[in-house]
Amino acid sequence: MANALYPLWKEALLQASASSDLAGTGATGVWCALVDTGTYTYSAAHQYYSSLSGVVGTDVEVGATKTYTGGAFDSTTDLTFTSVSGATVEALVLYRKNAGANTTWRLIAYIDTSVTGLPVTPNGGNITVAWHTSGIFAL
Repeated sequence: MANALYPLWKEALLQASASSDLAGTGATGVWCALVDTGTYTYSAAHQYYSSLSGVVGTDVEVGATKTYTGGAFDSTTDLTFTSVSGATVEALVLYRKNAGANTTWRLIAYIDTSVTGLPVTPNGGNITVAWHTSGIFAL
């Protein structure tokens, strides 16, 4: 599977639906999950975090250092997932959290190519995700 933006997020973005923007932080921010593709398979029909399986470790917020330049979404800081154990990680999934249940957290992007260090087998240590120099994704 190549990197993809979830189509149902794109539809929500075009309609300015609740929890579709990328500007929030904390409980309403953009978060990243490490995913084992032996358990999870990307589907264009997936819309919410509750559709994910194979999440490894604890999700990390992309944070307040997001940028939006020339149609590209990026972050000026790398992500560090701490003390990760579990299955092999082959992909990242970005999602938009909100104050509701994970059945309302919109899936944004599935990323499994152009990520330095993936796949990785966790060993209880930290996993760092360094974003590509051209950004996380572009519209």
